[in-house]
Amino acid sequence: MWQTYHQPTTLSDALALLAEHGADARIIAGGTDLIIELERGVRHQQVLIDVTRIPDLNRIALDQAAAGFMLGPLVTHASVTASPLLVERAFPLARACWEVGAPQIRNRGTVAGNVITASPANDTITPLWALDGAVTLSSQARGERRLPFDQFFRGVRRTALEADEMLTGIHLRALPATARGTFIKLGLRRAQAISLVNVAVVLDFDSAALGPVSDRAVTGARIALGSVAPTIVRAKDAEASLIGQPLSDRTIVAAAELAVQAAHPIDDVRASADYRTSMIGVLVERALRQLRAGTERGGWPATPILLRSPVTSHQSSVISDQSFVVDHASRITLTLNGAPATLENAAGKTLLRALRENAHMTGVKEGCAEGECGACTVWLDDEAVMACLVPAERAAGCDVVTVEGLVADERLHAVQAAFVSEGAVQCGYCTPGLLMSAAKLLEECPDPTVGDIQQALAGNLCRCTGYAKVVAAVERAAHMKG
Repeated sequence: MWQTYHQPTTLSDALALLAEHGADARIIAGGTDLIIELERGVRHQQVLIDVTRIPDLNRIALDQAAAGFMLGPLVTHASVTASPLLVERAFPLARACWEVGAPQIRNRGTVAGNVITASPANDTITPLWALDGAVTLSSQARGERRLPFDQFFRGVRRTALEADEMLTGIHLRALPATARGTFIKLGLRRAQAISLVNVAVVLDFDSAALGPVSDRAVTGARIALGSVAPTIVRAKDAEASLIGQPLSDRTIVAAAELAVQAAHPIDDVRASADYRTSMIGVLVERALRQLRAGTERGGWPATPILLRSPVTSHQSSVISDQSFVVDHASRITLTLNGAPATLENAAGKTLLRALRENAHMTGVKEGCAEGECGACTVWLDDEAVMACLVPAERAAGCDVVTVEGLVADERLHAVQAAFVSEGAVQCGYCTPGLLMSAAKLLEECPDPTVGDIQQALAGNLCRCTGYAKVVAAVERAAHMKG
């Protein structure tokens, strides 16, 4: 799919490569959108520049003076949901990141990648827009420039990003104690769903007034609507109607009706324009009622399941202090199931295909090759990821574990034994991915609840039937390990 894969270890080297190759190159970090676009022929770049080896690009920083956050370009959706500071001071973004895909996708996908893809249905753009989002773009020739979202986004999958530029920072407002915000998404299923409509609402309240929020006047309002126009749109008339008013039933209904007028949805295979229009009013009203009642954090897990080993500070793998390049003639060396391995002629493939075709790890299954089914779940440096969305070159110097690696000293892993005991193995095709997710869950959370198990397996689809025996097997495995 690509010819040359660069892995610079400094930002200046990455920008130099962009300056050299221009439109023939593409920055890759998580790759959860880009790999699919290359597979489908939507993009044709032959040069990929992997920036995941560059230190410090995964920082989440709070600027107290500016009362805002800066997210580095390698901040993943999982990192946002795991950040107590962002959950406290930027909850709409945290909630949106939690709604993205499934755990394996959130471990790889970056907020910056979501922003650059610029689909109006992307979940994180809507709350970022409601939180006064802006981006910093960097190039070797022109240095840095900072653009607010309304200047950066130019249409469906169109941005102001030039061919030699890299997004190097995302800026957003940190909510003060006088503000509340939320994000609500409507999809066709609870996980792995593209938004039919999504809404982010951020309100500031009069800090001088006494009493509950329901009695305090709104002093500031931002309502952003996603998947209902070529870009995210602000419902400015609805916002204006709230200013100076307490959140009475009448005020809420009026604002929801005005929000509908800001949207221009389309008919597509997922929903009709009429349905989307109706749902805008429903979701805006629901969000405002939640903020009034203080229930916007309902359902938020006390400890989100991440499917990665517990770490104090998650860092991308740095395998060399020198930038290097991989082409089709290169070998890829890694640690595979605890042993050194060298993959010949694997460059230019996904990790899924390299593991199956070059390493002969056929337990890694190809179900959809689009990050939808989880059959190809493996561990990359102790994180569960979908191998179909990871370039093989990204695994160079890393530790990769497949289902074959769960067996130790010829003894089944506890989850493997429990799947047999509970009859959780059906046709078996999707079982390896389920096992990898379940085993990582038990490393992260040795005594999971049923809700934890359901969170962990949200990215794994069973082709045969229900999940009752699968959940029971994971519960049994937890008791066996305990």
